[in-house]
Amino acid sequence: MKEFTPDHIRNLALIGHGGAGKTSIAEAMLFSAGSTTRLGRVEEGNTLSDYHPDEIERQISINASLLFCEWKNHKINILDTPGYTDFTGEVKASLRVADTALVLIKAVEGAEVGTEIVWKYTTEFGNAAVFVVNKLDQENADFERTLQQAREMISHDIIPVQFPLKAGLGFDSIVDVIRMKLLKFQPGGNGKCTETEIPEEARAKAQEMRQGLLELIAETDETLLNRYLEQGGLSEDELRQGLRSGMRSRKLFPLLCSSSTQNVGVSTLLDFIVEYAPAPIDRGELHGRTPGGEDEAKEVVSPQDPAGPPSLFVFKTVSESHVGELSYFRVCSGSVSPGLDMVNESNGKTERIAQLFVMNGKDRKEINLLAAGDLGAVVKLKDTHTNNTLSSKNFPVVYTPVEFPLPVFHAAINPKAKGDEDRMSTGLHAIHQEDPTFVFRVEGELHQTIISGQGELHLNIVVKRLKQRYNVDVDLAEPRVAYRETIKAVVKDAEYKHKKQTGGHGQYGHVHLRVEPLKRGQGFEFLDEIVGGVVPGKFIPAVEKGVVESMKEGPLAGYPVVDVRVALHYGSYHDVDSSEMAFKIAGSQAFRKGFLEARPILLEPIYNIEVKVPEDAMGDVMGDISSRRGKIAGMESAGRYQIIRAQVPAAELHKYATILRSKTGGRGVFNASMSHYEEVPREVAEKVIAASDKAKEQVA
Repeated sequence: MKEFTPDHIRNLALIGHGGAGKTSIAEAMLFSAGSTTRLGRVEEGNTLSDYHPDEIERQISINASLLFCEWKNHKINILDTPGYTDFTGEVKASLRVADTALVLIKAVEGAEVGTEIVWKYTTEFGNAAVFVVNKLDQENADFERTLQQAREMISHDIIPVQFPLKAGLGFDSIVDVIRMKLLKFQPGGNGKCTETEIPEEARAKAQEMRQGLLELIAETDETLLNRYLEQGGLSEDELRQGLRSGMRSRKLFPLLCSSSTQNVGVSTLLDFIVEYAPAPIDRGELHGRTPGGEDEAKEVVSPQDPAGPPSLFVFKTVSESHVGELSYFRVCSGSVSPGLDMVNESNGKTERIAQLFVMNGKDRKEINLLAAGDLGAVVKLKDTHTNNTLSSKNFPVVYTPVEFPLPVFHAAINPKAKGDEDRMSTGLHAIHQEDPTFVFRVEGELHQTIISGQGELHLNIVVKRLKQRYNVDVDLAEPRVAYRETIKAVVKDAEYKHKKQTGGHGQYGHVHLRVEPLKRGQGFEFLDEIVGGVVPGKFIPAVEKGVVESMKEGPLAGYPVVDVRVALHYGSYHDVDSSEMAFKIAGSQAFRKGFLEARPILLEPIYNIEVKVPEDAMGDVMGDISSRRGKIAGMESAGRYQIIRAQVPAAELHKYATILRSKTGGRGVFNASMSHYEEVPREVAEKVIAASDKAKEQVA
């Protein structure tokens, strides 16, 4: 396998809304470059990148796949990413290591919500970007409308460097605005084209678009602008150099044309990538920090030099059957080869690099060396996972990890078979290490394991993987709400006498308690108000212990009791039969009795939510929040979006991510954080108490 230097490498992430043709264009690139002998199709389940059974079954990308091809003595690494919002973490990880984002837009539907979401990530990572209007062979394809919409929704600096001679059925010819030539592609999908003069009817449009391109390029650089104003134009070399530097500085975003399934425009896209897209070395030095705490960390600069000390960043981890764990990485500095010992600076563990691979989906090719800027995979790293840095012992560095999106969808998970708890936990832990956007936690108070992710489909895929890899069948349920119980009135005297005679010593404990509410958030107070030793001092801690244990599962519905003060003010004892246990039981029962007489109520957790929605969906979303017993706290404008701040009970947020997407055409996003507890409305509380009583009956 040929080795490539950083100036001859191009790293692309294919991004866009689901169904834009990312997998198909990756397939066409590999076919055009001779990496494959057939043009695979998503519908037939035979593409190189969508190889997982879930992807073939659903005909969507779920995992980011690493592919590569060679084109004109350059290696092009391709990351084919999912378009479905549930798997947006895969997009972020891919853009983190790519230099260029290839943004695909459908020629009929135009820029959609998924395009907007992933575009924001390119801003975060500073990727150069190339837009492709794909599926121009479809009926009702409209290049001009798609271009206009993309400029309005995404960036005014999108500039066409190609346009279709005729979009729609039979699309086979593209006008190249840079070279001012017509490219006519052969039928049959072989990707080859002939170059001719632009027809008369398209020449004026080509001249107009070229003029627009020259003006935008000139505006990106003061020297070029002066040259443009002096000469009335730019030379071919100036145009090319200006286009390259404008892309790298994100001052312009070229737009090209294609039909991926017909393999029209793909070979010219590859030409464009090789000539204009930045090489790793064009992105300049990489910045990391020394290992250790943030206070002690110092900045480390890593030149992307193959001769320097080696370091790499792991951006994705996959568990493959018959192979084990496969770690995908970008070489950040130096060169990496088998047998190299490196240190995981996240945990201080040493890892030996075994076999190195370049990947085409699930197909692996062994390689002896990968230089700075290249992407590859390594097997059987013991203690290294996604977001970890490996470096040589004499060059300790940690690269900035990907900040994955926070979970927005939650479910409770239970193994169907007894005894599967350990295997389930092992599986969940392994899946989290592969996919950091999936998290889980054990809620001891609620006796539930809660799994969280980016959406319903995301968690369904997790459940399927548990079954396939770990042979654990599970049920999903709605997470229980962490209600609390408290009181609103004072009960001055709650009495309980625990008296039991059993042969020999009996049991005797007698207490009088005062039970009263505290202000919200004050917790629990216990007061010893015994006078004259009517309850001996040695038994008073037992009374408090009985109260505290009763508070763990409150008398009303079995939820923890909060914000109460309990005072032990009277009682009696027996010289022989009194014991700590007797007074503990008496304290517990007196508290339960007093609590139920003191106007008990349920409290529910209230969450602060921040919802970002398009203006046209604001009314629907606000109405929906109100229907969920939410209180609008404020709004502010954010471009074409509105940000709504509200407080909503936790019980009303189950599946809110799915509902919000439905109401906003997928454009709405939200985040939630715990705020405080509030009293549950009576009609809601009655249902919660009834459900609790029913659950107790079933257990009994």
